[in-house]
Amino acid sequence: MMGTVAVIGEPGRMEWLRLAGALVLPAGDAEAVRSAWAGLGDDVSVVILSSAAAAVLGPVSGPVTVVLPEVDDDERQDR
Repeated sequence: MMGTVAVIGEPGRMEWLRLAGALVLPAGDAEAVRSAWAGLGDDVSVVILSSAAAAVLGPVSGPVTVVLPEVDDDERQDR
């Protein structure tokens, strides 16, 4: 049985992961990041964090957690 992949990060920057079936939890500030993390269901087995969300949470235990590297706007336009 596969678990859910959740994504926590800045609104508008993580939405593309919804196309892959991820549960996207927009979090625009530190309180929202902590709230999203605390509200993860037992079915979540992987969490993808933006760099900013990872900085807020620091080291965590629980589901497997991956941090997306920061990409600046110039790099994004080159793609």
